[in-house]
Amino acid sequence: MSSKPVGVWTVDSEAGQIRQLMGRIVIMTDGAGFQPVTETINEWLLENGAGDGLLTLFLRHTSASLVIQENTDPDVQADLLDALHRLAPEDINYRHHLEGLDDMPAHVKAMLTGVSVQVPVVAGQLDLGTWQAIYLVEHRTRGHQRSITMHYIGA
Repeated sequence: MSSKPVGVWTVDSEAGQIRQLMGRIVIMTDGAGFQPVTETINEWLLENGAGDGLLTLFLRHTSASLVIQENTDPDVQADLLDALHRLAPEDINYRHHLEGLDDMPAHVKAMLTGVSVQVPVVAGQLDLGTWQAIYLVEHRTRGHQRSITMHYIGA
């Protein structure tokens, strides 16, 4: 059984010259939890005249993550944090503990969830779904300064 597309559209890549932008967001987290970054990224795209293209985001840390997740019900974020804590609890006797009991579990959580995402950009804005947003997820108990490098390529 073949599926038929509901709608198809195309961006004309010949409509403008390809260009690239790079930038960085620096964020101070409050400790373990989801920090929304979608609005800041969309503002950066708008301020720099982005059109249609692709944005790559890279978090420059090993104990935090970047994720695209539910943006409406905060229970989703709480449940995800609970699930990550069950997958990588602090009360295991890890070998690496020089930076505290929360550090090694944070590395495990970052490995499971990732430190980069790519998102299409359409008409200068992230082409996310209705219920999606981009979050920096802090896995450490106390707050840290985190930075995200942004690389846009497009028209």
